[in-house]
Amino acid sequence: MSYRLPRVLSPVHFARPELDALRLDGEVFRVDDRAVSVDELPGIPLRAEVLAAELPRGLIAEQLSAAWVWGAAAQPPSQHQVCADIGARVRPPLAKRLSIREVVIGAEEFVVIAGLGVTTRQRTAIDLARFVSEWKPEHSGVVAALMACGGFGAIDCARVINGRRNLPNKRRALGRLALSDAIEFLPSFPG
Repeated sequence: MSYRLPRVLSPVHFARPELDALRLDGEVFRVDDRAVSVDELPGIPLRAEVLAAELPRGLIAEQLSAAWVWGAAAQPPSQHQVCADIGARVRPPLAKRLSIREVVIGAEEFVVIAGLGVTTRQRTAIDLARFVSEWKPEHSGVVAALMACGGFGAIDCARVINGRRNLPNKRRALGRLALSDAIEFLPSFPG
């Protein structure tokens, strides 16, 4: 019987020095904290699969983690941002690389890609505009990329935001979304 390695490799499969040696030999490339064969195509499904390998079922990638999965952010965040539906019975692990929130989220506000729940591009843009404490030009670029790939703009986001009652940071979000919608989207990398 032959043993087949998974598509996404981690220190569970090989020690970190062995993974680094495989990368230096050109056999694998790094995706977040994992290694993937050079035969694999980079893109949304692969990034989702890599993040899904790290998270327990029931958690949903959001904010900068979702933006990275969608390809709007070139690099994954140093601490992944995930959420769980407030009604879900998810017992998240205590992990240094995770920032976890309980949220109210409708089924239409996330999709499942390669086994990972990911907030939609529009929900991701709105959440970033609402919750990023120090807004920088790169955040506007990420939101602009989400808008361009998702086919929506600040007006569409404003309709969603204004359709909710008691939503914190509405005014701040609307200003940031308008700013992001005004900049021209320049892709940061393929896929």
